[in-house]
Formats: sequence, structure tokens, C-alpha cells
Amino acid sequence: MKILVVDDDKEIAQLLEIYIKNEGYEPVAAYNGEDALSKLHTESDIGLVILDIMMPGMSGIEVIDEIRKDSQVPIIVLSAKTEDIDKIKGLTSGADDYVTKPFNPLEVMARVHSLLRRSKNNVKNDEPDVINADTLTINRDSHEVTTDDGKKIQLTAIEFGILYLLASHPNRVFSADEIFEQVWKQESVISAKTVMVHMSHLRDKIEEANNGKDIIKTVWGVGYKVEG
Repeated sequence: MKILVVDDDKEIAQLLEIYIKNEGYEPVAAYNGEDALSKLHTESDIGLVILDIMMPGMSGIEVIDEIRKDSQVPIIVLSAKTEDIDKIKGLTSGADDYVTKPFNPLEVMARVHSLLRRSKNNVKNDEPDVINADTLTINRDSHEVTTDDGKKIQLTAIEFGILYLLASHPNRVFSADEIFEQVWKQESVISAKTVMVHMSHLRDKIEEANNGKDIIKTVWGVGYKVEG
């Protein structure tokens, strides 16, 4: 599998390339947004993107917007900005995870492994392959979500993981912390805000494809659920 590293700082890109090679993946480097989009279309088997937000010319956010028009490849955002609002902006735009600079390359690779595992199999093997939740059909194997009238909802790995978790446990209320721990497989001091951002994006996609109907319910002060 290839991992695309996009950063205008060549030293950072080369450092990540070394760690990517050591983990058995093939790195592909791009130093600006335009080059990144070109390589996504010309290189085969790119399974994940590590993307800097602050780049000259096309920004990382603009690159994500373009990628998400036709691809749900997992994206990890890199940025020197540490304010929560910047993290939220990156996640809302379609990224799956966020790492601030300066970073430990081992932490980045841990995030890479976690995202790749989720994109291949978001749930335990003993859970059903196909779930019918209200007007939606959720297929674990094909990673597809379709409405009763046949519309497909394009979800990121994180969004699919959240939806499958809730739909596979109907009527159970999951707190934001529980969702974060089960979908992200890690602990974080910003887990609640991160979940809220992804949840909002997920619900918008469901409503848009599902004639304005959202199957996810908010239990105020507690968490979220899908009714059985």
C-alpha cells in the first residue's frame, strides 16, 4: 500500500517517508496541493494521505475538499495550529484525524495504523455484515450505506464507524467519550469536540440523501443513539 505525504517542508516529508518505509508501506511525496491531487489520480494503491494544512498556493483544506468529491481515502491532517477551532475546521472539511506540529513520527504512524485498520474493518467479526436501520441499509463488507430509494451515502472511515456502532446497538445511548474510544481506539482530551464535529458531518450527509430524515437521535446531556 502507498501512503501519500503532502508537505511543502521537504525535511518533514522526508522524515515521514523514512518512517513509512520502516513500517512496510511505500511513501509517495508531494510538496504542494496541485501535485498531491495529480498523484492521487496517477498513482495506484494510495490507501492514506498525510496532509499539511498550511501550504502556499492551494491550502490543505482546499485539497481535502477536492479529494472528497470522489474519494473517501483516509486523511490525517498536519498543522502547526493548535487551537481547537482549527482542528474542528480540518475535521469538518473531511479529514479523519489531526496531528499538530511539532509531532513525534511514531505517533503519526500509530494514527496511520489505526485509520487503516478502521478503513478495512470498522467492527468486530462477530457483528452482522448488513444492518437495516430505519430507511438505511449499512453494509460492513462493501463499506456502503444506501437509502430505501437506492441513494448511496459517501462516508469517511470515521463516519462509517460511528454509524455502524450506533446502528449495530439499537436504542443504546453512546456518550461522545464512548464513541471516541470505540471508533478511534484511543483516548483524547478533545474527544467530545472531535466526535461532535464528525457526528454533525455524518448527520448532514444522511439528511441530504435521505429526504431530510436523520436516523440518529440526540439524547441531550447523555449522547447519541439509533432507535430500533
